[in-house]
Amino acid sequence: MFQRIGNVAFKKSLDNILALCDALGQPQHRFKSVHVAGTNGKGSSSHMLASVLQSAGYKTGLYTSPHLKSFTERVRVNGAELPQDYLIRFVEQNKDLFEEVKPSFFEMTVALAFRYFADEQVDVAVIEVGLGGRLDSTNIITPELSLITNIGFDHQALLGDTLPEIAGEKAGIIKPHIPAVVSTKQADIVQVFEQKAAAEEAPLYFATDHIAVQVMEQNMEGQVYDVFSDGKLWLPSLQSDLAGIYQQYNLPGVLQSLLLLRDRGFAIPDEAIRQGIAHAKAITGLKGRWQVLGYNPLTICDTGHNVDGIKQILTQLTALQPQHVHLVFGAVNDKDVTIILQLLPKDYTYYFCQAQIPRALPVAELKEKADQVGLQGTAYATVSEAIAAARRNAKPDEVIFIGGSTFVVAEIDEL
Repeated sequence: MFQRIGNVAFKKSLDNILALCDALGQPQHRFKSVHVAGTNGKGSSSHMLASVLQSAGYKTGLYTSPHLKSFTERVRVNGAELPQDYLIRFVEQNKDLFEEVKPSFFEMTVALAFRYFADEQVDVAVIEVGLGGRLDSTNIITPELSLITNIGFDHQALLGDTLPEIAGEKAGIIKPHIPAVVSTKQADIVQVFEQKAAAEEAPLYFATDHIAVQVMEQNMEGQVYDVFSDGKLWLPSLQSDLAGIYQQYNLPGVLQSLLLLRDRGFAIPDEAIRQGIAHAKAITGLKGRWQVLGYNPLTICDTGHNVDGIKQILTQLTALQPQHVHLVFGAVNDKDVTIILQLLPKDYTYYFCQAQIPRALPVAELKEKADQVGLQGTAYATVSEAIAAARRNAKPDEVIFIGGSTFVVAEIDEL
C-alpha cells in the first residue's frame, strides 16, 4: 500500500488494472468522467468540480485518495461514501480474481470505484489521479476532459527530478482529441503540455489565459472572488467555503473545465456554479484543507505536505499576524524533509510527532533533523500527544497549526 509503506508499493504498469477491469466488464467505459492530475490542488479541484456537477443535477461520482478517516471516503456518489456492505461484497466476490492478478491496494481500489460508479449508473464521475498520471491506475478512462493543476516537486523518486519530467508524467492523462485544461501557466513547463497536446491532437487551454480570479474577501471560513472570463466580469462576488489562499490557483482550472463541459453538452447554469463552489465542503465532505478546528486558541489543520504546499500555508499563517504559532508537525520517510524544515520559521514552537503508519518518519529522526536547522521543539510519540501538548501551552490569542503530512491530519480526533 503506497500510502502506508511508500515507493516500493507503486507499480509502474497499467497491466493489472486493465486485467481487473476486463474481468469486471470494463466498468470504466460505462460512465462519463473528468480526469484530474497535478502536484497540488488536484483534491480540492476534484471536490469543487463534483460539487458543481451535483448542484447542476447530475448524479456525480467522486474518486479521491488518500482517505483521512475511513477507506470509504475515497469513493462517493452525490457526496455519500461507498457503503461498507458494497465494499465487503466486492472483495468477497472477487477474491479469486485478486489472488490471480495480485494487484496493489491502489489498483484494487480503482477497480472497485469504477465498478461502483458503473453499478450506480452515475451521469459523470470526477476521477483524481493517485500519483503522477501516465502510469497511474486511473489512466484507463476516456474522459470528457482532463484537468492538470499546478506542478511542483513531490515524489521525485518516482516521477523525476525536474519540473519538466514531473509535468511529463502528469501530461500523460492528455488523451487523443479530448480537451485538456492546465490550471496555471508555468513558463518552464508550458512546452511539455503543448507538445503532448499536439501529439494527441487535443485542444489545450491554459486556464489563466482566459479566467482571472480576484480575492475580494477572505476569512477563516471562506473567501469571496470576482471572476473574469476573457476580461469581462462573469461571476461577481463568487463565494467559496474553502479558506486556503492557494485555492485562487485552483479555481481558474475548475471554472475553465466547467465552461468546456458546457460546450460538450452538460447543462451547468451559473447558479449551479455558485451553489457548488459556495458549499463544496458540505456537498462533497472535503476535509483537511485550511480547516478551522476551533478558536481560543485558533486551531487550523492543512494536508499541504510538499515545498509549494508548505510555502502557501506559511504565507497564510503570517497573514494572520498571530502572537505566536505552535506547530504540530510530522512527515513521511521517503521525502527530503530537510528542505521543508529549512522553510519553517525559527520563532515558532514545534511539537514533532509520528503518524501511526510504517511510512512515517521516526520522530527521533525528525527531531534530529529539526535541531540541525535550528528549530526549537519537543518530540512526541503520537499525533494526539503532540496536539494535547500544544493545547496545554497555547494561550487564547495564539495559533495552533497541525500538518506536515496528510497522515498527521488524518489522526486528528475531531476531524
